[in-house]
Amino acid sequence: MAVRKLVECVPNFSEGRDKAVIDAIARDIASVPGVTLLDVDPGSDTNRTVYTFVGEPAAVVDAAVKAALCAKGLLDMAKHSGAHPRMGAMDVCPFVPVAGVSMDECVALSKRAAERIAAAVGAPVYLYEHSASRPERRSLADIRSGEYEALPEKLKKPEWKPDFGPAAFVPSWGATVVGAREFLIAYNVNLNTRDKKLANDVALSVREGGKAARDASGTIVKGPDGKNVMVPGRLKHVRAIGWYIDTYRCAQVSINLTNYRQTPLHTVYETVKEEAEKLGLLVTGSEVVGLVPLEPIIQAGRHFMQKTGKGEGAPEPELVEMAIRSMGLDSVAAFEPDKKIIEYTASRPSPLMDLSCAAFVDEVSSDSPAPGGGSVSALAGSLAAALAAMVANLTVGKKGYETSWTAMSALAVKAQAVKAALARAVDDDTSAFNAVMDAMKLPKATDADKAARDAALLDGYKTAIQVPLDTARACLDALALAKDAVAGNRNSASDAGVAALMARAGAHGAVLNVLINLGSVKDADYVRSMKAEAAELRAKADALCADTLALVEATFG
Repeated sequence: MAVRKLVECVPNFSEGRDKAVIDAIARDIASVPGVTLLDVDPGSDTNRTVYTFVGEPAAVVDAAVKAALCAKGLLDMAKHSGAHPRMGAMDVCPFVPVAGVSMDECVALSKRAAERIAAAVGAPVYLYEHSASRPERRSLADIRSGEYEALPEKLKKPEWKPDFGPAAFVPSWGATVVGAREFLIAYNVNLNTRDKKLANDVALSVREGGKAARDASGTIVKGPDGKNVMVPGRLKHVRAIGWYIDTYRCAQVSINLTNYRQTPLHTVYETVKEEAEKLGLLVTGSEVVGLVPLEPIIQAGRHFMQKTGKGEGAPEPELVEMAIRSMGLDSVAAFEPDKKIIEYTASRPSPLMDLSCAAFVDEVSSDSPAPGGGSVSALAGSLAAALAAMVANLTVGKKGYETSWTAMSALAVKAQAVKAALARAVDDDTSAFNAVMDAMKLPKATDADKAARDAALLDGYKTAIQVPLDTARACLDALALAKDAVAGNRNSASDAGVAALMARAGAHGAVLNVLINLGSVKDADYVRSMKAEAAELRAKADALCADTLALVEATFG
């Protein structure tokens, strides 16, 4: 059961003054289904607007191309001036993996977008960062050297042949740079001082570039080339300076974290804290500027949970709250998760899971065919995974179980992921059923209508089969976790047993939903394959449940 794939796109357009143009591009981006426009940031002095939007991969590419087409009819680079370096109307367009998407996938997306943009606007497009076609084109600054004004001569040189589009100067457009990069987190750490120099000393100690080496007398050491000899800072992928913010009445270490996967956000916070303490300073909180992916916040929550002696497998809202409190993310400005965390700003509605227990049960009991057995099976599996997580969390930190703490903490983390996947399936199952109902309502007056309706129905039934099939697979995962949880806190062994029974019920219920929908599919090979897997899932669920219950009852003495 895959996590929803989310990609961020941050195109920069060379127009920051004409509100009508800025709004037109924003409308075209927001009009693409599956895309959420998060921010529009125009700058008058730079004459540049940065758009930030997020969505599923294909939709994000469509929105980027549509925005470029909109700009083609509205911008004229021959008349552009501004303080920011630029070479094109759509100057740069990075694709950033947020959730469920690898960097390699984003590279492929960026190349697809670059090819389509070049064809749509008839202008040169270069690839940069992880998408670069050659090492010397990895840096945006290198590609943009000389800016728009240098393009006529630059494009005559073989080494500057674009990756897509014509090797010709297009005065109204210039050239565009497209690529894939890691998410950049703008992050500031607050200090209990107003002294900008002290903040900068901390920044120099933590940033990757480090600071100039000094000899015993304090003189900067020069190398043979006459340049300063640098002492590397403590953290990779960190750029930092110190500054004073009058609004907050404190100095900050201002940080750009360019790869939170290799240098976690909480590591940055802890390292700044250590370096500040060496100078007699205290960290009084921090702030994320703009938006942040969920992953670094969850990582931070787990880190600080572990420091308090708790397991890392707490529910997601608890981990987010722990991260906010531990790093003081709301110390100078509000940190509202639904507005600051990208996945939350672009979350799909979950009308069933948002109901109270009583309302959900009432909805199931009504005369509507959905939600039905598929959603109930997913809920049963989600509750099973929740119970497995509970048993594990009741083990971590308890005396007498020290040798199990690490394993149980890891089990709880896995169980929370399975719980979340099955919780999503509660609404997904009903959505799949509704899609089949919608397909049935399509017109069938002509042969073309009938063909379109048949195709929609087949797609609908296959989705209505795949969702419960994934539910059954996830229920098996919950069963395996329940079995492993029996080795945890003996006082909660019965809870592990209940988890196994719920997971078995979820698996069997989901399989029944697979089988009933197979009757509407005419592809014999597909039906045969699905039935074989369904039988295997049932057998595995029965065996796992029996093994788990035997282990549980053995603990009763």
